[in-house]
Amino acid sequence: MLSWNEDEGSGKSAISLEIAKIYAGSERLLASFFFFRNSGDRSRMNKFAATLAAQMAAAVPATTTFIQAALDAEPGLLTDGVSLTVQLERLVYAPFQAALEQGLDLSGGPFVIVIDGLDECEDKQGVVNFIDHALNFFKEHPSIPLRLFIASRVEEHIRSRLESEQVILSDLNSHSAHGDIELFLRASFRSAAAKDRVIQSYVRAHGEWPTKLDMAKLIRHIKGSFVLAATIFKFIVQPATEEDPSTPMARLPLALEMNGLDGLYARTLARSQHLPHFHNIISTIALLERPLPIIGIARLLRIEAFEVAHVLLNLQAIIHVPGTDELGEVTLCHTSLLDFLATKSRSGPFFVPPSFHLHLSYYCFASIYEKPAHDYGNHFSLHWRAFAKAGVCDFIDEIEQFKAQACQSQHPVNRLPYHAFLCTLFLYSFSLRHWEIPVGVPYLLTECAEQLALAVEHPDHRIQSWLENQLSAALYFPFIQRMEQLTEDTYGRVKHSLERASNAIYAKFPGILEQHRQPTGRENEYTIGRVLPTGIDIFGNGPWLVLN
Repeated sequence: MLSWNEDEGSGKSAISLEIAKIYAGSERLLASFFFFRNSGDRSRMNKFAATLAAQMAAAVPATTTFIQAALDAEPGLLTDGVSLTVQLERLVYAPFQAALEQGLDLSGGPFVIVIDGLDECEDKQGVVNFIDHALNFFKEHPSIPLRLFIASRVEEHIRSRLESEQVILSDLNSHSAHGDIELFLRASFRSAAAKDRVIQSYVRAHGEWPTKLDMAKLIRHIKGSFVLAATIFKFIVQPATEEDPSTPMARLPLALEMNGLDGLYARTLARSQHLPHFHNIISTIALLERPLPIIGIARLLRIEAFEVAHVLLNLQAIIHVPGTDELGEVTLCHTSLLDFLATKSRSGPFFVPPSFHLHLSYYCFASIYEKPAHDYGNHFSLHWRAFAKAGVCDFIDEIEQFKAQACQSQHPVNRLPYHAFLCTLFLYSFSLRHWEIPVGVPYLLTECAEQLALAVEHPDHRIQSWLENQLSAALYFPFIQRMEQLTEDTYGRVKHSLERASNAIYAKFPGILEQHRQPTGRENEYTIGRVLPTGIDIFGNGPWLVLN
């Protein structure tokens, strides 16, 4: 195993990509995986083994029959209940060994698996398990013609595992990148000058730009960081706008005054800070489980696509903006921007609080009841869990602020009333374990019943759809058994809310109750659909608890 340790922006991903290209060219790349924080499956271990196996099957067809045999023998091998180490053993290591035994051509040398950004995997225990299992595998098979190339920032859970005699460690920071960065900047500025008439006119009048002195200052200022070099270059040559009409020549000295990436990020974000929906757009891009195109972000936030584009076009130095609203995904140019946005002491007015997951959960949930439903809507439970995670924020206070903002908004958006959302997610939270949510069942039950009453009393026509129709996205309730004691006060408040809900449902939706059998209180248990609960399911659960 060979591991590169380096600071952010040192060029690890570029090196990993080049290594992958070289070995792919010699037909020795077995597989590759590039982790990227906050990018759904690319930021977790869920699909890691399956991805490596699929790429290995394409690169070495002799492994295909052995991979298929493993899946046939264990049909549930790719489910969440199977450990990562078992998946790697059955789908990657064992099929590769079997292909070797059949006489795989080794004249070109060993095969390589390239893994980039291991520190950006959010599943830290999964990372530890992967490294430990790989080290054990190579210890048992020291002569196997397979190498792992891992590029990662230095983090304790990774460093402590990789300090082994089986691993060749290298620190990229010990290699001077000044020459490469100078080469990159000179080529980039030449390319920009060939397309920019303002730069061409300046060069005709004043000579070389940037000057040798300017270039030397830039290289010293960049301090070996490729991401800073690339971001500064984009900042300097980005097109002028009405808000920032300055020329590249005027921006170069400004770039030299900025305090590293943080200063550059703050200066760039400030170009759009005054525009409508700026904070919602930036927070959404930063926290999405998977990136969306411009039109997808606009639909989720219930704003116009041109409003999203207006904000983003000023930020192209730090955010990848696709060429069309419908195609391509909006992504951060580098994960260091996410670190900046998520750290209040660094980002100040641009801080993206983890509590914004609550708003994203609501936007996703409400979008399920729109026509057509948003294809990102089924991520609402993931954002709710991220918000509810104990220690991230003050759960009850954030809920109350969310309610107040929804009621007092000066620009209300035509969404499903938030009461239906909170009612469903409070019920869902019954199934979360105590370390996943910082409040108890009495609070959840009281709030669930109150939000149920407010939802069915609301005049919005979509409430009937919420009561009757199963969610188009699965909301999985795991089996959890526990005892809960309710005070008389909790009992009284829940009973009062349910009486309000019952009166409203009988008055407004009498036909629904005729189609759904309600509990009598004599049942030993009351079952809610474990995957797709409706509003009326939730209503039936409450009276059963009260009657018992």
